[in-house]
Amino acid sequence: MTPRAIEVLNTVDIVLAEDTRTSGVLLKHFGISTPMRSHHKFNEHEAVAAVADQLEGGAVMALISDAGTPGISDPGFLLSRECRRRGIEVETLPGATAFVPALVNSGLPCDRFVFEGFLPPKKGRATRLEELKSQQLTMVFYESPMRLLKTLQQFAEVFGDEREASVVREISKLHNTTHNGTLGELVEYFTANAPRGEIVIIVAGCPPVTAARVDKYAAFKGKKALPEG
Repeated sequence: MTPRAIEVLNTVDIVLAEDTRTSGVLLKHFGISTPMRSHHKFNEHEAVAAVADQLEGGAVMALISDAGTPGISDPGFLLSRECRRRGIEVETLPGATAFVPALVNSGLPCDRFVFEGFLPPKKGRATRLEELKSQQLTMVFYESPMRLLKTLQQFAEVFGDEREASVVREISKLHNTTHNGTLGELVEYFTANAPRGEIVIIVAGCPPVTAARVDKYAAFKGKKALPEG
């Protein structure tokens, strides 16, 4: 929690919070008494226009999520997009984002990567996995502990047992753990050890396919030259 963030939460008119109960603990800890209002995935579609109207009217608001950064697999994108459409200024303060330290911890290439967030739970999931099968960049996923094992099993089936991966749990928290290995090894480990907490999965990209070198003289090798004349 930066001094700048504390200052903002103290001076805005309203704090939009993903869960006012969770955020209430945070604000109380820092002695912040700014009024809060719920802004989460179940109401943000209906609330965005009204919030933007208030902002246009001169209100100053802060948006916070329970963990991580708003807009990154959390509410925030819709409001940011509406503010941009209306010409309302948006300022984003740096904060915690689980996938960045998880990516660095994994030891897998992080100079270029794709962030997939949560995969579709059912419809479109198999199709998306097939599309990612040939992705050569390191892939980053979010997953719940209840679905982790099934997701790893699906990754192993589609990407192959030997694909390198990393499972990072509870990043930056007291029980933060990182498990590296092949997808097959991770399936075996989490079959025996049920995970808890918030999880980031990092999967190595598909190795580039090297084109086979064609010997244009192969058809003639081993054959004797016919005498002339």
